[in-house]
Amino acid sequence: MRLDLPFSTCRPTTMVIMEVPSLDCAAFRNLLDAGALVLDCRSFFSFNSSHIPGSTNVRFSTIVRRRARGGLGLEHIVPNEEARCRLLSGQCRAVVFLDERSADFEQVKKDSTLMLAVAALRRDPCGASVFLLRGGFEAFASEFPELCTKPAAPQGLCLPLSSSCPPGSAESGCSSCGTPLYDQGGPVEILPFLYLGSAYHASRKDMLDTLGITALINVSANCPNHFEGHYQYKSIPVEDNHKADISSWFNEAIEFIDSVRNSGGRVFVHCQAGISRSATICLAYLMRTNRVKLDEAFEFVKQRRSVISPNFSFMGQLLQFESQVLAPSSCSAEAGSPALGNTGTVFNFPVSIPVCSSSSPLTFLHSPITTSPSC
Repeated sequence: MRLDLPFSTCRPTTMVIMEVPSLDCAAFRNLLDAGALVLDCRSFFSFNSSHIPGSTNVRFSTIVRRRARGGLGLEHIVPNEEARCRLLSGQCRAVVFLDERSADFEQVKKDSTLMLAVAALRRDPCGASVFLLRGGFEAFASEFPELCTKPAAPQGLCLPLSSSCPPGSAESGCSSCGTPLYDQGGPVEILPFLYLGSAYHASRKDMLDTLGITALINVSANCPNHFEGHYQYKSIPVEDNHKADISSWFNEAIEFIDSVRNSGGRVFVHCQAGISRSATICLAYLMRTNRVKLDEAFEFVKQRRSVISPNFSFMGQLLQFESQVLAPSSCSAEAGSPALGNTGTVFNFPVSIPVCSSSSPLTFLHSPITTSPSC
């Protein structure tokens, strides 16, 4: 198959004629056994729902597309460092691109991630052959479902609740008149090593131990650290109001989560209600480490804990953070720092999405809270 793909250099835009063969699912299956590098150009949300084990998710933000002007570096095409080293060292003899369902390049948009990534890698393939998976992930998952990760509801807890403090818990201060919606159930899994919930959940040692939590991030100025002799704690004393500068804590929080993850532990992030402050920290972590836009990260977390609702100021700070972390590498050194000036930004708030199926541990959350208490 021949492609006419434009790309920019220091000279005026030219056209590169190149051949990129496509593979059927059976041929791709054989290449997998041979150690092919698989670059999945679907959205972050689709990739995390189900993907081919060992594949790397590739996404280009609007900022990267605009600033790179076609000169995308290998760090954008192959964001996974280990995979990139394999390619550079010549260990990968084949690179296979895929999207959701494209049968050939005639069905791929010229400005899509897939097209831009293929065009860029073809200029310097590092000695590897470049292919397109015919029919994309949808066709492969249909033909070889056993070779794809299974979509599954995130892990969480639905332990019994009581107005009195249960065994293994600290004084939580819950009202005897009933349990607030945000305290029901238990901490929810955002990633296998990252959990989100409320101060009440943080007072339930039985919940924390059941989930294998080893460290907590307390995003509040007044919630106690109940079990300092048992877990590692990181305190972020931020109030839930429009004056609070939560973005100045993003780097510290991200580094803390990564350090716990690298040691094989699990982190539970909470504030008072697990709605605004702690959700903001989790969103920032997803955006930085997975290089995703705010709306993608928001949708991802919202499906797992539908009550999240960062206040308007926090959403603005996250949007500023997005512009920093999604910029080309040379432009993102200040990511995680608070905005240095007053910049007006217009953006669309992410909207609520359907709650997970009835098998989800959050089935009781059918009406997401849209206004935040002190959380």
